[in-house]
Amino acid sequence: MSLSAIKVGEQRYRASYGRYLEDFIVGDIYEHRPGRTITDADNIQFSLMTMNAHPMHCDAQYAAKSEFGRLLVNSGLTLAIVLGMTVNDVSGKSPANLGWTDIKLTHPVFGGDTLTAETEVLAIRDSKSRPTQGIVTTRTRAFNQDAKQIMEFTRNSLVYKRGQSPDDQ
Repeated sequence: MSLSAIKVGEQRYRASYGRYLEDFIVGDIYEHRPGRTITDADNIQFSLMTMNAHPMHCDAQYAAKSEFGRLLVNSGLTLAIVLGMTVNDVSGKSPANLGWTDIKLTHPVFGGDTLTAETEVLAIRDSKSRPTQGIVTTRTRAFNQDAKQIMEFTRNSLVYKRGQSPDDQ
């Protein structure tokens, strides 16, 4: 995890969250921990809050008759949780996400599953329009408690260079 402390005074430290552009190295892999167990309540609340009332997410009797035999976790919730798991390592010093591509849902997720994730750095470059920032391209893979890959996606993040973050001002 890239949470560290910076000394700001005598016996005083401030938490620093995330990585600067210069801290990324192509090929590095960050393992995101702790994991996150998804509950049926998480799934139903997220599904209804986002107006996705598909019965596979919020009607246990309906879902019991499906090939899965139980509720499926809404893939939007899964993506949000996995993305959130990556923030401290990938985008803690990012003013903006630039996009996600190649989102693949590779295995169903059910209430009670515990997810972990890892992110590989694929590319790094300076921003052409923002000299104080650069762009980091990563691929994140998420797994359930049985080590089955449940998802992957590629992400582009705008990241501050050292000394340019609001934390540094």
